[in-house]
Amino acid sequence: MTNLSNKKILVVEDEIYLRELYVDILTEEGFSVDQAANGYDGYLAILKGGYDLILLDIMLPKIDGLEILKKLKNDPKPKKANGKIVVLTNLSKDTAIADSVAMGVAGYLIKSDLTPGEFIENVNRFLKIN
Repeated sequence: MTNLSNKKILVVEDEIYLRELYVDILTEEGFSVDQAANGYDGYLAILKGGYDLILLDIMLPKIDGLEILKKLKNDPKPKKANGKIVVLTNLSKDTAIADSVAMGVAGYLIKSDLTPGEFIENVNRFLKIN
């Protein structure tokens, strides 16, 4: 069995209810979790690095998720390497998903379609945990 406490996840989500829900679910599963309530704080955390998975909302105050992805393409590398970035959205047919995938994200999750169980299944899939 994989030691989940060795897996570090960053949740960048401005909607407090969802952010707290995701953090609670991940913490209960044994992950080490950091969180950011806006794009600017999320971007700074990503630059520090060391995350196995980054869950990045697209619609964020200060800097949106797409702008963060663009900055990461052009900026110096994070201090510690990060793992996969997965975007969070409620817009299943939005061009932002295609734009995100074109910028190299590992995938996306439609927030409104996920139960807590499906959320953790997807996290495990992105981390390749069975």
